[in-house]
Amino acid sequence: MAQWRKQTNGHADGIPPLDGRFICDHKYRMTQAQKQIETGAAHERVYRSLRNQVMFGELPPGQALTLRGIGQAFGVSMTPAREAIRRLVAEGALTMSSSGRISTPEIARDRIEELAAIRALLEPELATRALPRAHPALLERLRGINSNVDQMVAKRDAMGYIRANLEFHRTLYLRAQAPAMLAMVETVWLQLGPTMRQLYSNMQLSGRLGHHREVLAALHAGDEAALQVAVRRDVTQGCGC
Repeated sequence: MAQWRKQTNGHADGIPPLDGRFICDHKYRMTQAQKQIETGAAHERVYRSLRNQVMFGELPPGQALTLRGIGQAFGVSMTPAREAIRRLVAEGALTMSSSGRISTPEIARDRIEELAAIRALLEPELATRALPRAHPALLERLRGINSNVDQMVAKRDAMGYIRANLEFHRTLYLRAQAPAMLAMVETVWLQLGPTMRQLYSNMQLSGRLGHHREVLAALHAGDEAALQVAVRRDVTQGCGC
């Protein structure tokens, strides 16, 4: 009995007291873990929001950004703002100069043509892969989105048009069940984003905006060749390809 009491520091219930240092260390680790979770959530929120702004043409080419400004706009610290910027620079959505200046890219004509050529290669392939799964419900969904595209054109809402147009394509391509290829296409959309508003204006002046009706007709008919032609024309229109 004496030996038992010795092992338990004399506590009759057999449970030694908790070390205060253990409690403090545990609380510290819990606090740090919570901070990491909160920082990660803030970073993802900032990243997703900025990514959408770039992709949908809400930020013009050459738009300067600062970590402080981003932090204030989203109500976050510098750490999640910095991490979001790092990811977007890696994706080509933003540029960072040697001096640390952050901005949306200003894309030259040859670069626009290169990105449009990539779209012309990948997007008809995605549409072709989606064709066997183009059931009536999908066609109805695409018609509804295209109706919204037409409304944005009528209202001369450039950003609304870009958002609805990309929604049309993404909704179709999701049926291809080719996530790696779709991710590549979305990266191209992201890099083209800041120039899309100007491209939209040029197409609007020409009186030609998209080939979605031809895409829908080809899907309805199950015509793979016509679908590829329509998608290729749609994604390269106004890009000089």
